[in-house]
Amino acid sequence: QVQLVESGGGSVQAGGSLRLSCAYTYSTNCMGWFRQGPGKEREGIAVIYTNYISGGSTYYVDSVKGRFTISQDNAKNTVYLQMNSLKPEDTATYYCAADRYAYSGDRCQSNLNRIDMHYWGKGTLVTISS
Repeated sequence: QVQLVESGGGSVQAGGSLRLSCAYTYSTNCMGWFRQGPGKEREGIAVIYTNYISGGSTYYVDSVKGRFTISQDNAKNTVYLQMNSLKPEDTATYYCAADRYAYSGDRCQSNLNRIDMHYWGKGTLVTISS
């Protein structure tokens, strides 16, 4: 059973940075970060597809490209989300998730448009003030 625990949320001013961590018991080929803002639907923001032959591939939604970076450290059983140049519209609860059926980068990336992840953490709150 994959268990995910997020940490690192908090309150920062616009323009600041935060790094979220997701500790996992087991990883799958596709891990990702999602968020749900006040009154909004949950959205995918970044995923990482890991293939031991070809390495890792990362995918982002346009709204965070160039500002957020997803990475994975298997030695520490942790997935990270480095968030820079934060904006008030980034305020949300951030969730870590894993897709157990992603055996291609395309399938992993598709979670950014239609979420089909199977394991979820409980989330960590990020608040950005202007």
